[in-house]
Amino acid sequence: MSKTMLEVRELTTKYITRFHEDVYAVDHVSLKIEEGKSLGIAGESGCGKSTLALSLMGYYFPPLHYTSGDIIIDGKNISGMNPDEVRRNVLGTEIAYIPQAAMNALNPTRKIRKFIEDVVLAHDPKRDKKEIYEMSKARFAELGLPVEALDKHAVELSGGMKQRVVIAISTILKPKVLIADEPSSALDVTSQKMVIKMLRDMMEKGLIRAMIFITHELPLLYNVTDDIMVMYAGQIVERGTAQEMVFDPIHPYSHGLMDSILVPEEGTRDKKLTAIPGTPPNLKRPPQGCRFAERCKYATPACFVNAQPMVEFENGRTYRCSLSVEHLREVYKSEE
Repeated sequence: MSKTMLEVRELTTKYITRFHEDVYAVDHVSLKIEEGKSLGIAGESGCGKSTLALSLMGYYFPPLHYTSGDIIIDGKNISGMNPDEVRRNVLGTEIAYIPQAAMNALNPTRKIRKFIEDVVLAHDPKRDKKEIYEMSKARFAELGLPVEALDKHAVELSGGMKQRVVIAISTILKPKVLIADEPSSALDVTSQKMVIKMLRDMMEKGLIRAMIFITHELPLLYNVTDDIMVMYAGQIVERGTAQEMVFDPIHPYSHGLMDSILVPEEGTRDKKLTAIPGTPPNLKRPPQGCRFAERCKYATPACFVNAQPMVEFENGRTYRCSLSVEHLREVYKSEE
């Protein structure tokens, strides 16, 4: 039986505005990732993907606040842990985070090796700097990065190189779980492939033991992750394997996402792209019923009143919708 590396139970986090309003950007989210597996999280901008990523770190900065739920990494519950303890004993070793626009996170006045020194010394102040440098050279060589980059400044590197260097720095302490928040969104196609290959290689070599890959591009996740989870308005609306989610999405929102983009594996000659109408709800005052109901062309009157829990169907797949799987598949087929 595979070992669970990350388990999240009913995690809820919120932003508190300057007007003291609560915005629940992550609302009772549960997920599980086994060792050696990768999970993709997809959804349009504002759905809560990046907030979920930050929340999983267990390290909160206002206006983001922890409300409830459990975050368990390799059997250790980090929920509600003291921030100093999280910084010393969790970040970088148990779980690591690659933020959006990571290539712009490097101070242009410092050499790359200094960033690695800071990360390592923050966890082990007695570590010798020469030893850290040798460790850094070995890691760069292992990941196919030029060792010479350690003695360069960020401004001397291309965008793709900076992104890969940031990934190497973030994972220098071999975190058990890596969260990559749209790591390839600002890169050209060639650089995207290099970043994705690097992440795959790290998984295969055991440098990271589980990964969460966040993006708004479902087809990209098909080539990177084992499972895909779709998020909408702070909630998970569907989860399945990458194959299932790309070629047989069930929830109307997941289906709408796939209808709005081209998937090369499906063929693109005769496909007509359709946009999802409307905008996501205001999470200061979320709808009483289904949060997607106002944008869903299949919604019934009950959808606007009754909130639907996640339900399981077909070998562990889950979705959040009051309409049956059979009905939705029949409707989708009739529209082709």
